[in-house]
Amino acid sequence: MTANHTSPPPDGETTCVVVDLGPAPHDEPTLELHGPLDETRLEAALDQAAVRTPGTPALRHRVDRHDAGHHTLRLTAEDPEPPGGPFPYGLLADLLTRPPASGARTTRALAPTPLMRELLADADAHPGRHVERLSWAWHGPLDPDRFRAAWQSVVDHESVLRAAFDDGPEPLLVLHDDVSADVLWLPHGSVRWTDLVEHDVRRGLDPRRPCGLRVTVLGGDGTATPAQVLLTYHHALLDDWSARLLLREFYRAYLAGGRLPGGERRPDLRDYVRWLGHQDTAPAQQFWSRGAPPADAVSPVPLAEAPGPARTGRTRVRLTADQTERLTAWAARLGSTESSVLQAVWAVLLYRAGGADGTAHVRFGVTASGRGILFEGADRLPAALRTPLPIGVEVDPGRTVAGLLAELRDRILDMTSYEWVSPGQIHTWSAPSRTVTADPADPRDRAPAGNLPADGSLLVFEGGPHPADDLTEELAAHGVRVERPDPLGARTAFPVTLVAHPGDDGGLVLTASYDRGPHTDAAEVLTHSALLLGELPYLPGDSTTVADLLRLLAAADGTAGRRPAPQEDPGPAGPRRPSRPPGTDEPADLPLVPLRLAADPGAGVVCLVQTHGTPRSRYDRLAAAYQGPESIVLLRSVPGGARARHEALRPLAGGAGLLVLCAFSGGGSAAYEIARLIAASGGRPPLVVLTGTTTGAAPLARMLETVAARAGRP
Repeated sequence: MTANHTSPPPDGETTCVVVDLGPAPHDEPTLELHGPLDETRLEAALDQAAVRTPGTPALRHRVDRHDAGHHTLRLTAEDPEPPGGPFPYGLLADLLTRPPASGARTTRALAPTPLMRELLADADAHPGRHVERLSWAWHGPLDPDRFRAAWQSVVDHESVLRAAFDDGPEPLLVLHDDVSADVLWLPHGSVRWTDLVEHDVRRGLDPRRPCGLRVTVLGGDGTATPAQVLLTYHHALLDDWSARLLLREFYRAYLAGGRLPGGERRPDLRDYVRWLGHQDTAPAQQFWSRGAPPADAVSPVPLAEAPGPARTGRTRVRLTADQTERLTAWAARLGSTESSVLQAVWAVLLYRAGGADGTAHVRFGVTASGRGILFEGADRLPAALRTPLPIGVEVDPGRTVAGLLAELRDRILDMTSYEWVSPGQIHTWSAPSRTVTADPADPRDRAPAGNLPADGSLLVFEGGPHPADDLTEELAAHGVRVERPDPLGARTAFPVTLVAHPGDDGGLVLTASYDRGPHTDAAEVLTHSALLLGELPYLPGDSTTVADLLRLLAAADGTAGRRPAPQEDPGPAGPRRPSRPPGTDEPADLPLVPLRLAADPGAGVVCLVQTHGTPRSRYDRLAAAYQGPESIVLLRSVPGGARARHEALRPLAGGAGLLVLCAFSGGGSAAYEIARLIAASGGRPPLVVLTGTTTGAAPLARMLETVAARAGRP
């Protein structure tokens, strides 16, 4: 077999795969393929499954043809006692049923970086996280055709925008050719801007589908009102620095009539992944084994609490340009920067929120841009390089602020020597029981899927290039003025994320995004942050102590004691998260959800395995279209993976039992593993049905009726 095959299925035709584990000992499963069969695509899927699960046995395959739309695939191990694990039949079914992106051809695949893998796993476990948005106003004429052509040119030049993650327990990063730019244009007045942003948040962005960046334009259709532009991207593929680089490339293309000169950018993501694979992790392991924050460091969430359901939200305050200029000059006199001053202020606020008396260690996360690495062209590389690093510092009321700044500066300098490592690697290396190895491929160096190490709060200081800095005059010659992009704030793995970035007027903008728990008001902590940042330039730099800052905060509260919890401010807070899924009445934490009752007593069960990215309504429509006598249940995603789902299915063992597991493409690995666990525990394994995401409810229901009858319907 050879790698890098390309073969999109014919338009309008989908493939459905039925996996049968066969009789005990269930070591020779067969795959029934319903729909068009393309041998080249089959070869490519077999290659990808083998590449993504090293150590699995080499297999010979045979295809038995029943008719033009029905084939049976049989796989036989060349080695009767292979040294590795079982072949990933579920992953193979995923690859065969997943339709490629419109106009896209798979050309290359590479392993994602540890950071990318951890961000993707956390986003899968917590939908809605790690999707960032930039917004800005476009003043002046806007040519829609040139606008679209310019973004298409950027996509053609940047391989990261043609990249998407494949499905599976160890996803690959697949690069495509001929990917279309995702540009949506809405006329002025067709929708309110706030509603448009809210819709974009609900829509999300799937990093498993190229292109990895979406552009939405409201207006720009000849009216005097400036057009509003929204750029959406996923942190598993791009960071803020990358988005600004790509936006600058777009401006260049727009000014050039819609087309960038030259070919594909190099070095690119492929070169960075290759460079990263050659780095010796031993020095980083040794550093983090002794340089992580102490275990007793506190990391409180400095937000006011109030009764009521959990919320997500966003709050923002701004410093004026004059305040920011004074702060920058004051920090420079102490050999520091605005970002270090913000870190010191945050450490003081955490100390106060933790109710500490005397000296105490606090810890929080800070981001490193990833552009200080010894990789040529890192500052011009669009990719997911920004990484959160844990930092701890000792806060003593008697200590000077200058001393606190110096310690933070030195710690940051030490940490950024290893800003190419991931949070999961740091978490593993800093564990007390961790044995340091020199093998960068050691699986123990990986964070648990969906468990990106994070607690407390994260500070993000977004700098990077202003996309239009050196293009202002050229844009003005076309009558165009663009504002500085404004980040709207992404939900991260941290309960609280504080983002600082320069505003369009030069003032510093602070935005707090918060998630998880009953934290309902970030206005106070932002007000206190802005208070200290504004007051520090007027205080004696060498003699001001932490106690002086604490007194300032107490005075601002109007009390010498701790600050009272403020009243909830519903204005800036985000929408309440529903305690139940939309359109349902079941508890949100129930793993098994009945969708259809059995028509006959003793009939078996068809179980729909929830697949990431598939709307709940798809399962409801499928249950409504089903005409067989079996009951239908939905098996939700639960912590603990396939084993936890297997345990959740134990109550279905009675009667005719579980007959079929069905999932949409992307859920094959989970569904097959559940069936394998049922067989391993002595049960009769159900048939596994996989189908593409475009399959209609009626044809899939008919397929399930047929498979359920074959599996044991009386």
